[in-house]
Amino acid sequence: MNLFDIIGPVMVGPSSSHTAGAAKIGNVCHKLMGEKIDKAEIYLHGSFAKTGKGHGTDKALVAGLIGMDVDDIRIPDSFELAKEYGLDFTISTIDLGDAHPNSAKIVMQGASGPVVEVIAASLGGGRIEVCQLDGVDVSFSGESPTLIVHNIDLPGYITEVTSLLGKQGINIATMQLHRKNRGGEAVMVIECDDEVPVETRQELEAQEGIMKVSYYSPK
Repeated sequence: MNLFDIIGPVMVGPSSSHTAGAAKIGNVCHKLMGEKIDKAEIYLHGSFAKTGKGHGTDKALVAGLIGMDVDDIRIPDSFELAKEYGLDFTISTIDLGDAHPNSAKIVMQGASGPVVEVIAASLGGGRIEVCQLDGVDVSFSGESPTLIVHNIDLPGYITEVTSLLGKQGINIATMQLHRKNRGGEAVMVIECDDEVPVETRQELEAQEGIMKVSYYSPK
């Protein structure tokens, strides 16, 4: 059991699941985009949809999207701050089926045009799980530096990626492999013990057959 499971995270309340977890989901999305977010469509599922407004879930998600951490005292003012930031956002409800009841789907457009779609869940105690990224099932917590590599589903790419990380002295903590369909798009989700330098990510992205590289840093 983690200490946060007992006393919860340092946060702006009232709820570790509906407020702190929501802020962390938004913050993870902010970092995965890797640039300023111009537009965001926020969809609340389950308990987030039913009780989220009273817990400030909507404001916490928006706060995270503009880069605030879970303990930022400005979270209650995030709607106004988002306007200053230049974020155009909408909030509505959605039925994500058997997804965790504290789930949100966020579709973001970056300043230079890229679109990133995330489904994530707040598990309690400020902990989250990213469950889907750009339509592909994934699973990572946002507790470690995480490299997400989208590649063509053909032999050899796993070896290339892991070899490059090894040459850089980056230790892999966990690695998950996902794909939409055989021979189509595959995704590697690699949680690391160390930060992955920008140069390493750029080198990966330049390789033939690598479609996209996303990165999350907890710092």
